[in-house]
Parts: sequence; structure tokens; C-alpha cells
Amino acid sequence: MSPAALSNVSDRDAPSIRIKPHLELIARLGPQGRTDRQVAREAIEALKESGFMRALVPKRWGGLEVTPQDFFRANIAIAEQDMSTSWVAGVVAVHAFQLAIMDHQALDDVYSDDPNTLISSSYNPVGASVETCDGGFKLSGRWGWSSGSEHCSWVLLGGIVPGEDYRTFLVPRADYEIEDTWFAYGLQATGSNDIVIDEPVFVPEHRTHKRLDGFNCVHAQDNPMYGLPWAQMFVRVVSTPAIGAARHALEVFVGNAAASSTDPTKLQGDSDITRRVAETLNDIDRAEAMLFLSFDTMMDRVVAGEPIDMLDRVRHRYQASIVIDDMTRAVDRLFEVAGGRSVFDGSAIQDIWRDIRVARAHVANNPTGLARNLGAMRLGADNSDPFV
Repeated sequence: MSPAALSNVSDRDAPSIRIKPHLELIARLGPQGRTDRQVAREAIEALKESGFMRALVPKRWGGLEVTPQDFFRANIAIAEQDMSTSWVAGVVAVHAFQLAIMDHQALDDVYSDDPNTLISSSYNPVGASVETCDGGFKLSGRWGWSSGSEHCSWVLLGGIVPGEDYRTFLVPRADYEIEDTWFAYGLQATGSNDIVIDEPVFVPEHRTHKRLDGFNCVHAQDNPMYGLPWAQMFVRVVSTPAIGAARHALEVFVGNAAASSTDPTKLQGDSDITRRVAETLNDIDRAEAMLFLSFDTMMDRVVAGEPIDMLDRVRHRYQASIVIDDMTRAVDRLFEVAGGRSVFDGSAIQDIWRDIRVARAHVANNPTGLARNLGAMRLGADNSDPFV
């Protein structure tokens, strides 16, 4: 484990999440998860024991209410061991933040028996059918990419309410099926399978969340942290794992160089190799620093009871979207000179190279439209994105 990971999860920095004792286990179980196409249950239990899975659950429901900074420090440390585990941990655990800004009855429904109850999601509404009815909605359809769904007993599903707008619908495990569709060339252990509801199921009003409520930072919690825009929390769980994974790739590269049959001291005098290592280290540090600067800035505003400027929200959103591209270039820089062993199946650096590319497929990690919005706003236009 690298010194960076150890410092990131120190008692001083993250007093509520005790992830450090579980990192060795997470690393050891990583290859099993890749083969099984699911994060190992033992790893999920370790994440629960560490407090990570209830880190964002409000204290009233048995959670820890850690700051986003502490949450993402631990998330990066997990990714330094295994990116898939970090992806599932972050995506599943961040749903507690969305629940916290919903009707309190929804939190009672989920957490009354166990604050470690897990929720997966699939927000894309393309395959959803929503019908308004007395007291709520009838929901059916198919949703893809529900990471960690096999470990969860609830799911958050996106849908368009006729005549209204986008909502998220909270559905219990008894009301949906999970179809095994996740055959991917990277992030295999995320188990990002399809959620299927063939016959319409009833979802009460209190188990829904309006997109505009998330945009307007509507919540009824005492902790001002929950006044952060929901989008700013979610988009970071699908980009932050790449920061830890890239740091892991650098550790693998350096370790392989030290173990090479060639005199490793020769590499210290190779200007191409030393440049690549320096540039990669800097890219990783910059991405991590930008992550924490964003949340330091936003938390200062919400703690002071002040709104976050819309241009700042759009800028933070764009900065989250470029993490994957930046970390892809960082890992590419090493992979190009990682040697012949890196081309074989099971190569650790190749696995990371693949994982980061699969993460790029997530719509939240496509910066094109976000750059257009940010640039236009800086030139005087209005914000065009409700998910910032």
C-alpha cells in the first residue's frame, strides 16, 4: 500500500471511516471479483464493517454523516487496491445522500432495521414506463448498468413522469428482477447488470425524488452538508475511483521496474521513463487536489448558509467529467513502456488500463456537453444543465 493511501485514511483525516484495516483484504479479493463478475461478499462485508457503506446516512438513521472529503479520501484508498470495489462502494454508498434529501419516510422504509442496507441504481429513463395513480406511480421497464445490484435490497430507478419531469423511483428488491448481462472487458467486478420490472409495480409518492428538488438543493436535514447539489456528489463516485486506480498503476509500474531482470538503476537515468513517471505523478496529484478543492469550496458555502454560485457548480461539474480522460492519459503513458509482460491476461497494469476505459463509457464522464455549457456561461449564457 502506498504512503499516499495511508495518509489519506489516517485517523486524523477520516476519523469515522475505518477503511485502512480492510485494504489488504480488498486487494486480495480483487482478482476473485473480476472472475466472478461481482465484488466478493466478503469485501462488501468489510466495507460495511469499516463504516463506509453508511458514511453518508444521516445520524438519525444510524449513519456517520462524514464529510464528502472524508468519504472520497476513503474511496480513493479503496481504488488503490481495486477499482471495481471502489466503484461499487462509492456508487452504492452515495445513494444514502440522495435518500437523505428525500421524504423522511423513505429513509424509515430503508434504514429502520439496518443502516447498512444497500441501494443500487440505474438513472437512465430510456426503458422506463411511468403512470400516475392514486398516492403515487406505476412503474415498469428495463434499466441497464446497475452496479453492485446483487448486493443490494433496494434500487433507485429513473423515469419521466408524463406531463411533469424526471424523477427517481425507490423500489424494493421484491419488485424487480436482476438480469445477468454484465460481460465487459473492464470493471468486471462491478456486476453492472440490468434491472427488469415486467409488470407495473406501485411506488408511493414518498419514495420518489424530483430532479429539480436535487437541482434546487431541497432537503430537511439538520446537517448543512445535505445542501450540496446532489449531482456534485453522484458524478464524483464514477470518476474518483480512477484517481486511486491510476496511483495503483504507478505503484505497479515502479514495482515492476524494481523487479526487472534489467538493472533497475538504468531506468533512473532514462530521461523518457523518468519524464513519464513525473508527469503521471503530477496528473494524479492534480486530479486529487481539484477534487478536494471543489468540495472545500462548496462546503464552505453551504456551512455558511450561502448558495453555491451557478457558474461554480457548472465548473465543478466539468472538472469531475475530465478526471477519467486525465487518468486515462496518465495510465497510457506508463502502459506504453510497461514491457512485454503487460500484454498478458492477468497483468495488473493492463487490468487498470481496461478498467479506466470502461469508466469512460459512463455518460457522466463525457465532458463534451459540459465544456460547452461552462464556456457558454462564462460568456454570459444561462446554465443549460439541470444535473449540476
